[in-house]
Amino acid sequence: MRPNIIIITSDQHRGDCFGFEGRKVKTPHLDQLAQEGVVFSNCITPNAVCQPARASILTGILPCTHGVSDNGIDLSEDKAQLGFGNQFSKVGYNTGFIGKAHFSTHHTYKPTGTPECRWSLKNYRKDWFGPYMGFQHVETMVLGHYANTTPKPPPNALHYERWFFEDGLGNEKIKQWQTRLKPDIGAPQTWNSGLPVAWHTSSWVANRSIEYIKNHKHGPFILWISFPDPHTPFDCPEPWNRLHHPETVELPNQMNLDFEKRPWWHKKSFEGTPEIKDQNLRNHRANWSRQSAPTKNKLRHLISNYYGMISLIDHNVGRIQNMIHELGLDKSTLTIFTSDHGEWLGDHGLLLKGPMLYEGLLRVGLILKAPWLKKGVRNNQPVSTLDIAPTIYDYARLDYPYLLHGQSLRPQIERNENRDFSFSEWDLRPSRNGTKLKLKTVKTHNTKLTFDMLSETGEMYNLRDDPDEMDNLFDDKGYAQLKNQLMDMIKSRPEDEIPMLEQVGMS
Repeated sequence: MRPNIIIITSDQHRGDCFGFEGRKVKTPHLDQLAQEGVVFSNCITPNAVCQPARASILTGILPCTHGVSDNGIDLSEDKAQLGFGNQFSKVGYNTGFIGKAHFSTHHTYKPTGTPECRWSLKNYRKDWFGPYMGFQHVETMVLGHYANTTPKPPPNALHYERWFFEDGLGNEKIKQWQTRLKPDIGAPQTWNSGLPVAWHTSSWVANRSIEYIKNHKHGPFILWISFPDPHTPFDCPEPWNRLHHPETVELPNQMNLDFEKRPWWHKKSFEGTPEIKDQNLRNHRANWSRQSAPTKNKLRHLISNYYGMISLIDHNVGRIQNMIHELGLDKSTLTIFTSDHGEWLGDHGLLLKGPMLYEGLLRVGLILKAPWLKKGVRNNQPVSTLDIAPTIYDYARLDYPYLLHGQSLRPQIERNENRDFSFSEWDLRPSRNGTKLKLKTVKTHNTKLTFDMLSETGEMYNLRDDPDEMDNLFDDKGYAQLKNQLMDMIKSRPEDEIPMLEQVGMS
């Protein structure tokens, strides 16, 4: 009998922000998942922003091959049909997606027709539940997080927003969400939200996922559960925003901007002007998409809210796991937890994300639990979320009709076979910061190299001796042999990249 498969993702969730990783964030249910399964402690994202990373999880293909090599590019229908949603549908699985999708662009320049495009939402009726990106059943949301905007009522709404407004209290809920509870000390993009947790996106995603699991308990099914948090803004609701006292959270060892030690593109990316014709989108990119770390006190408040958002996700993961157990599905279900990418969280004086691929941004958590897997295993092989698709194909005994860049994790899980390196890439467009980059990154057990193919410059770190990535060894002649080895890994990428696709919007 083929297993049920549940893939749970968070958004912008660092790989070290779990209780079992030693940080002071409270994640008891994810800690339990780790104790009962396999943790890959050296997992990276194939790309450091949402759309490319999610497209790669779905397809098992690197960004420059499926084409979504930066935000603002939609995953094409033909590439989406190669993804595991469609492949599992074809062999009789019920396939579902609940939560934040972001396979297509919301902030588009003009209508694109997708259910995620801000101009096209009104074309999707209340009874639309898919198919989308190969999944038969879809329940999603317009954004999932609202930085300088608010949820919109129908017709500019998807499933979460329709539910949010259907009782007639939507505007009152927005006022509560925007309420900045004390203490409010002005941390960037951070406030203690007054929105009751019952109306929060994390609660809705869990509620709808539990309902889906109940309705498909006879299986087999595959369900991608996608929580939109802890992505900015850091607007955690009560009481979760009180769970971690600011004075108890960890601060980065290095909190100062140190561009003089880095490749040229670090400073350029931080200070450059986005090249976007639409003034509103250009202002949003310039003012909301990059922030320097604030004072220690403000950063502590930001981190405590970030932790609270993670703990709320953890609570809902516990609810989902309880339902799996109550239905007796834990005997036949593979559960995977990961994220699309991380967050700097003050490292090197930075917040949010961009082409400075420090570990806080590049590394993500990866946990697998199933009754046939060993318990409490911690694996340090260099792997990637590219490996999720081939792994679930492997355990479900499914063939797939195309070449995957990811590899099944079964050899690492069952025999601890060695991996040499994992790979990440990003074709950065000038729309983000006025800079065009073609970045390739390889990470081994203890080293990492990022190389810009256009300017032929880079950075390299010995993570065993320099975990805070302070000493860029790229031009150090004493490390020439290591550099050559890592560059050979970059050159080993399959030669199947497609021409760069046009951006249809910002993100």
